[in-house]
Amino acid sequence: MGRKGKNRRESFSDRASFIVGMFREQPERKFTLKALAAASGGADKVGRDMTKSILDTLLEQGYIECEGRGSYKLSKSKLPHYQGVADMSNSGNLYVQSDELPSDVFIHSRNSKHALNGDKVEFVVTHTARTGALEGEIVKVIERSNHCYVGEAEVVSKSAIIVAPDSRRLPVDIYLSRKKYPKVKSGDKVAVRIAQWYDGDQMPIGELVDILGTTGDNDAEMHAILLEYDLPYKFEEHVEKAAAEIDGTITAKDYAERRDMRDVPTLTIDPADAKDFDDALSIKSLGNGQWEVGVHIADVTHYVRPGSVIDDEAVERGTSVYLVDRTIPMLPERLSNELCSLRPNEEKLCFSAVFVIDEKLKIVSEWFGRTVIYSNRRFTYEEAQAIIEGSEGDMKDEILTLHRLAQGMRKERYRKGAIAFNRREAKFHLDESGKPTGVYFKVQKEANQLIEEFMLLANRRVATFCAKRNGKPRTMVFRVHDEPNSEKFERFRTFILRFGHLFKAQKGLAVAKELNQLMSDIRGKAEENVVGLLAIRSMAKAVYTTANIGHYGLAFPYYTHFTSPIRRYPDMMVHRLLQRYLDGGKSADRDALEALCEHSSEREVIAAEAERASIKYKMVEYMADKIGQEFDGHISGMSEWGIFVELEDSIVEGMVAMRDIVGDYYRFDEARYEVYGHATGNVFTLGDKVRVKVKSADLRRRMLDFTFTEVDGEVIEAPTITFNEKVKKRRR
Repeated sequence: MGRKGKNRRESFSDRASFIVGMFREQPERKFTLKALAAASGGADKVGRDMTKSILDTLLEQGYIECEGRGSYKLSKSKLPHYQGVADMSNSGNLYVQSDELPSDVFIHSRNSKHALNGDKVEFVVTHTARTGALEGEIVKVIERSNHCYVGEAEVVSKSAIIVAPDSRRLPVDIYLSRKKYPKVKSGDKVAVRIAQWYDGDQMPIGELVDILGTTGDNDAEMHAILLEYDLPYKFEEHVEKAAAEIDGTITAKDYAERRDMRDVPTLTIDPADAKDFDDALSIKSLGNGQWEVGVHIADVTHYVRPGSVIDDEAVERGTSVYLVDRTIPMLPERLSNELCSLRPNEEKLCFSAVFVIDEKLKIVSEWFGRTVIYSNRRFTYEEAQAIIEGSEGDMKDEILTLHRLAQGMRKERYRKGAIAFNRREAKFHLDESGKPTGVYFKVQKEANQLIEEFMLLANRRVATFCAKRNGKPRTMVFRVHDEPNSEKFERFRTFILRFGHLFKAQKGLAVAKELNQLMSDIRGKAEENVVGLLAIRSMAKAVYTTANIGHYGLAFPYYTHFTSPIRRYPDMMVHRLLQRYLDGGKSADRDALEALCEHSSEREVIAAEAERASIKYKMVEYMADKIGQEFDGHISGMSEWGIFVELEDSIVEGMVAMRDIVGDYYRFDEARYEVYGHATGNVFTLGDKVRVKVKSADLRRRMLDFTFTEVDGEVIEAPTITFNEKVKKRRR
C-alpha cells in the first residue's frame, strides 16, 4: 500500500513537471486536457483525472489560463515581460521593439490595450512564427506619449466635443469635455494630447493644448503640421527673454582678439526673401595671380554659450525648419535676424576661413579664426547672376573673379568624382492668404554655384584641419555620406535600361563619372526627373557622426558643416571644436559629441518630413479646384495601397488606389518594385507615362486621389485595360 502511494506521488510530480515544461516551451500554444494527458503519461481515466487535478492547481496558482472549450494556455503573467515604445501603422496595428529581442514584435490592434504611437508599453511575446517573426500583446501602457494630435473639432452636444484627428496614426476620434473647454467651436483646428483611455471606451479622452485657428486657415494648417512632427512653432517666453538680454556691443576686447577685415571688400549673396545672412565672402588681389578669399560665417557661439537657455533650445531643435511659406528658426530672431545676420553696412563678428588661392586653384595658404568684418553690399542671387551674365553693377570685378574661381573649383570637383544629381524643385506662388496660385521651378544658376563652391571649400578645409594634428586623429563632427546601397543601385541600373541607358561602372570613381554623364544625357528629357529621383534613392543618407568615412557624393575624404550656425546646431559644434583646436586644446570627448550628432541627424530627418508635409498640403490645396481635370504624368512610386503619379507640369504627386485600377486585380511586388495584374499579367513600373484624372483632394489627410485614363498613350476603358507593347507582360 505504501509502495503504491509512493509511486503515485512520483507519477503525479513527474506528470506535473512535464506539463509545466510544455507550457514554458510553447508559451503561445493552447493545450487541451486530452492532449496534455496523452503527452505526459497516458490519456486513460486515471491519467485524465490526474492531469485535471494538476491543471486545477496551476489555474488556482495563476500559472495558466483557461481559454474556453477545455483549452489551456500559459498565463501572460508568467511570460517574460518586455518594455518598449509603440510604433503605430496606418492600420492601427503596432510594432514594438525591445533591446532584449532580435526583432520588432507585431501587436494586432485588438491586443493593443489602447496603446498609441509613441507610448511606452509593457508587452509579452505570444507567438513565434517559423520565419522568426514575433507577435505579442500589450500588457499595459506604462507612460502615454506627450505627442500632440491635431484635428478638426465638432461640438456634438452640450457636454461633448469630438476631434477628428488629421493623422492616420490615430485611427479613432478624441473626446473633449465641452464644460472644460467652452471656447472650442465646431470647425476649429485644435491640438490635443491623450489623457486617458479606459477599457471599454470607444475613444480616448483628450486634453486641449491649443486652438490653432479655423480649419483651412493657412497659419492654423502650418502650425498643425509642425505639431504633428513635435516641432515648436514659437519660442517660449523665457527663451525670448534670454535672447533679448544678450549684449550685442562689439567691445575693445573683441576688436583686439580678432583679425580686423573691415577694410577688405565684402559681400553677401542670398535669396531675395532671406532675412538672415549667415555667410559672406571677401576678396582682394595680392598680385602675382594670387587672391585672398575670405569665407566669413556668423560667430553664433560668441553669443550662445554651452549650457545656456538658448543653447539648450538650439540643441533640442537641432535645425531650422523650412515650410512652404515660412521658416521656423533654430535661434530667436534677436540672434538669427539681428546680432548674427551679416547685414550690409554693419560691423559683425565672424568665424572665418581665409584662403590664398592662385589662378591654378592651388591653395597657397589658409587661416582659420575669429574676425570682425563689414559687408559692403547685399546681393540677391538674381542681381549677382545679372552681373555674371554681363550687366553692370556694384562690385562687378569682385563678383566676376569669385565666379571664375568657383567655376574652376566646380570643374575640378567633378573631375575628382563629385556627383551632380538632376532633380527639379517645385515652388509655389502664394497669395496674401498663403493659398497657392501657381507652380514654378527653382533654377540653380552660376550665382548659386559661386556661393556653393566657397562654402564647400570652407567646410572641407575646416574638417581636414580639425581631423588630425601631427598625424594623430582628433574628435570631430563630420558630415558623412556612404557609398550607394548595392541592392538599390542594381535596381537603379536595371531600371534605366528601359530608357535605353546602359550603366557599366561597378565601383569607385568610375561610378561617379558615369552617373554624371547619365545626368547630363537625360537633362531636358521626359525621364529626367524620375531617373534623378531614383538615383538619389539609391544613395545612402548623409548624417552627422564622429566616425569619418568621407563624403561619397562630394568626393571629399573629410567634410563637415561649418557655414550655417544660425540654422544648424552641428555647425555650432564645429565652431567650438575649431576654436578648441586652434587654442591647442586636447581632443574632445567622443561619446558626448556622438550623442549630439545622432540627435542632430534625427532632427534633420524630422524637419525634412515636416517640410514635405507642408509641400504636400499646398499640392492638395492647389489641386482642390481641379477635380475632374486630366493631366499627364509618370509613375513615381508604388506601395501595397496604390501607384503614385507625379504630374509633368508641376511635380504635384497623387495616388491611384489599387481598387481604382479597372480590368484586373492588381498587387504590388516589392522585390521587383512593380504592380502586376493577376489575370492579364500587365505590369506598371516606375517611369511609365500615364494620364490621370483628379478624383478627389482631401486637405485634412493631405491626399490627392487620381484615376488612370491612359497608360503609355493607350486609353483605359472599363472593364478592360489595353496596354501597348511598351507596358510589359509580367515575366512568368
